[in-house]
Amino acid sequence: MKLRGRKSNSVPLADRLVWQAASLLLCYPDDGCAGRLDTVDELLAHIGEPAATLLGRTAAALRASDWASAAARYVETFDLRRASTMYLTYWTAGDTRNRGHHMLAFNAAYREAGVPPPRGEAPDYLPVVLEFAATVDPPAGRRLLMDHRVPIDVLYSSLNDADSPYAPAVAAVCHTLPEPSEQEAQRARRLAEAGPPAEAVGLEPFTLTVPPRRAGVGRATEGAR
Repeated sequence: MKLRGRKSNSVPLADRLVWQAASLLLCYPDDGCAGRLDTVDELLAHIGEPAATLLGRTAAALRASDWASAAARYVETFDLRRASTMYLTYWTAGDTRNRGHHMLAFNAAYREAGVPPPRGEAPDYLPVVLEFAATVDPPAGRRLLMDHRVPIDVLYSSLNDADSPYAPAVAAVCHTLPEPSEQEAQRARRLAEAGPPAEAVGLEPFTLTVPPRRAGVGRATEGAR
């Protein structure tokens, strides 16, 4: 499903292109990955530096991998390591009852933009948020990304420390956002060291056109080590 943004004029097209490319690169590498990489190549022709180089590095690493290896690496990176989860509210609320309250900002933004809360993935899943920001309501999407800059920084730091091929794509997203304040940087360091709160609860799924995860693939907080 292709969605067009309602309020795109106040957000630079360059940022929206970065968000769309990063969303495609950060998806689970299923059978549609080759087509998504072709779309990323088209987008890169219209994206400036340093984002184009960063996104290109992730795209090249995915093209160099067979899909089975890429899928296994994705699960190892994002599902089995809490420090690199792409569920943004996990870092602000953890697996606690408060996380449902933190989700409301995402669901409210989607509904306000005229789209129903997507099904199949959580509303705070970074590829979903990036696609929303790129194609549905860029100002609202930018606000969500800025409000969760600390979790995005924690994610980037974890991926970079692990020399993950996904780190450059997240770095490209960071380049579209204002520099974090010293307070935000300190909070990111504390979260990276201590981790989020813990208290297991169930969450409703959500997705836009980001492909749903395979059945049986665990969430980031399930079976995490």
